[in-house]
Amino acid sequence: MEINDLTPAERRVWEAFPRGDGVDFREHPGDSSVDGAGWGPDRTLRAEVLRAILLGAAPAVEGRVAGLKIKGARIVGKLDLRYAVVDHPIRMRDCWFERKPLLYGAQVKALVLGYSTLPGLTAATLRVDVVLRLSCCRISGPVRLQGAKISGGLFLQGAVIGPVAGEEADEPPLQLNHVEIGTDIIANDLTVHGQLRLNGAVVGGQVSLDNARLLAPGGIALHAETLSVGTDLRAHRLEARGMVNLTGARIPGQLNLARAVFANPGGTALRASSCTIGEVWLRGCDRIQGVVNLRRSHVDMLHIPTETWPDRIRIDGLTYRTLAPHLPAEERLPALEREESGYLPYAYEQLAAAYRTAGDEAAARTVMLAKLRRHRRTLPRHTRLWGLLQDATVGYGFRPLRAAGWLTALLLTGAIAFALQPPRPLKQGEAPDFNAVFYTIDLMLPIIGFGQEQAFAPSSWHQWLSYLLIVTGWILATTTAAGVSRSLRRQ
Repeated sequence: MEINDLTPAERRVWEAFPRGDGVDFREHPGDSSVDGAGWGPDRTLRAEVLRAILLGAAPAVEGRVAGLKIKGARIVGKLDLRYAVVDHPIRMRDCWFERKPLLYGAQVKALVLGYSTLPGLTAATLRVDVVLRLSCCRISGPVRLQGAKISGGLFLQGAVIGPVAGEEADEPPLQLNHVEIGTDIIANDLTVHGQLRLNGAVVGGQVSLDNARLLAPGGIALHAETLSVGTDLRAHRLEARGMVNLTGARIPGQLNLARAVFANPGGTALRASSCTIGEVWLRGCDRIQGVVNLRRSHVDMLHIPTETWPDRIRIDGLTYRTLAPHLPAEERLPALEREESGYLPYAYEQLAAAYRTAGDEAAARTVMLAKLRRHRRTLPRHTRLWGLLQDATVGYGFRPLRAAGWLTALLLTGAIAFALQPPRPLKQGEAPDFNAVFYTIDLMLPIIGFGQEQAFAPSSWHQWLSYLLIVTGWILATTTAAGVSRSLRRQ
């Protein structure tokens, strides 16, 4: 291409490129690229001219760093840089593109398209040495970045992607699956009308989705299976309409979902199964609309208020060391009733372990008592009686003072009854002096003998009272022994 074939606007870019100078076509600093379709020839650049410049048609000036730096231009035609090796930074801010740029398999120093309007971007397996910026872009077609490798960061803050129409309507609007990012993905205030796909992505730093809106009602809003990040995944005040799928993710720092909105009625709203996460924060979230699936995940700290849990949860195999905020066990237990699989002994064991880690042994005992009561409900009717007796008498060994209360009440009843009408001695003149208290103890406690029971024989209704004391004593002794034995096994 010869310089004589260029328009005045293209000549400005051609001459500025070797020196790395910028060309600003904007009439006002507030010009928006969404109006670019109506810009005239003085702001129009042919994509084939830009391609020729980037591939060496305008050689660099010695002692200067060449680069394409444009603001406020209308780009017509196809910017085809497939498989190209571009040794210069590309900065095209506030530009309007007639057709989607093609950078499949390309290698570039830096690519900055901030505040631009594009019909899409095809850049799978792109290699970027420094940074890729799509901040505040308006992109109506799919952004294909799968398999891209970016040594620096990926910036998408404020961008609006989709909705995608036409033949590409079935594609996810933002495709970042299997990308490798050297530092961070910064996507605060991002809006995606459809699915954000991050399957298999590896991010050296953090992923930030604060205040992002992922809108895929009835579908998958965030598809990030086996995502691996170096530090945190932040999604403070995220709005997710559709499923958030983090299955198999590895997040050593925080998964911060504070004040997020999860809405997928009739389906799964949050799936984070088989994950390894340092801390999960769901502080300040409204009640989640949809199922929460945390099966087989390992979490060091789980921060979730009781009112955030939805009606159905899946927590089989969920392991956590601490649970926050610290609440009474009575407030945490109802959530375990919402498990889709029904009674899960491990869920109670895990909750009790978290209370023990926090030093709240009383709450841990309450949880274990609730576990045994829940287990009793799963048994056939005819096998529940023994459990009911253990619960009523000693609380399955977790309420030992309850047995002392029963014994005290029975002791007072028997002592008063036998004191008012002492039983007759079996052998007149040989029986010891009658003592109503120790006679009652003799009847109630089978392993203790004071010589009273063998020396006296009650009659009439006192005989029935003695039978009641003997049977009750055996039941209390047996259930207490069973409860104590269970407690010792737990220790």
